[in-house]
Amino acid sequence: HVQLVESGGGSVQAGYSLRLSCAASGLTASNTYMAWFRQAPGREREGVSCIDLRYGYTSYADSMKGRFTISLGNSKTTVYLQMNSLKPEDTAMYYCAASSKYGNCREVRTYDYWGQGTQVTVS
Repeated sequence: HVQLVESGGGSVQAGYSLRLSCAASGLTASNTYMAWFRQAPGREREGVSCIDLRYGYTSYADSMKGRFTISLGNSKTTVYLQMNSLKPEDTAMYYCAASSKYGNCREVRTYDYWGQGTQVTVS
């Protein structure tokens, strides 16, 4: 059973940076992707970035390209999201997710496992 625990959220001013971490346990060779999603009040959950656990390729939503970077720790049990040049519109709850399926790695339906989320507030 996969468990995901996020950390690193907080309140920052626009232009500043944050690094989110997601510690995963229970991952196996059958897991395909890990990703970060976010959800602002009144809005749908959207895919921020994802990484292929087998081949390492990454994908980003257009509004995050050049500002956010997803990466895996050396043990491949921690995934990070470095967020630079933060904007007020980045304010949301950020969720880590893991998948054992194949598909679009930035779509909610691809993911089986979810963390509890970490709040990011940019003012």
